[in-house]
Amino acid sequence: MGILPSLAIGACAFGAGELLLHNKKEEINENNKSMYDVLNEAKNKNKQIFEMESKVDSSELRKNIREIGETVSKMIKTIEKKPEKFKKMSNFFDYYLPVTLNILRKYDEIENQNLSSDDGKKFMTQTESMVEKINNAFKNQLSNLYQSDMVDTDAEMKVFETMLKADGYDTTNDFKNI
Repeated sequence: MGILPSLAIGACAFGAGELLLHNKKEEINENNKSMYDVLNEAKNKNKQIFEMESKVDSSELRKNIREIGETVSKMIKTIEKKPEKFKKMSNFFDYYLPVTLNILRKYDEIENQNLSSDDGKKFMTQTESMVEKINNAFKNQLSNLYQSDMVDTDAEMKVFETMLKADGYDTTNDFKNI
């Protein structure tokens, strides 16, 4: 007799769990784009960033734009090779990349107006400074993308060196002539 109530309770709990979790899965899938779509958008935005380089007059700003584009290209290639790192980068591709492109477009628009007012000059200077900060932040993001790989490889090298010493190899002298 005790088995029937247990089965009924179990079935109800299973049904409730399915309803709750099923809706959650649909919500997540509806709100997220596929990695393929995000990377294609990122490539498109990065192409536009590269195109902005030829549109600005400042050589320092052109240098920063080129470096930003090169860094983003490396990030995209990294994600294509190691899709497991995509989650770390989705916010970058969805927010930082489009905002960077918008900033560069506004700079180009204002620069083409040849504004000589103090506000115009201030805007140009602030934007050039911001693009330099963006460049550094993007380089840091690329480095962070490889941080776990660097830590893992460092640990592997230390273990390897310990094993060499344990097997009687003097790591300071044995490999100098190789």
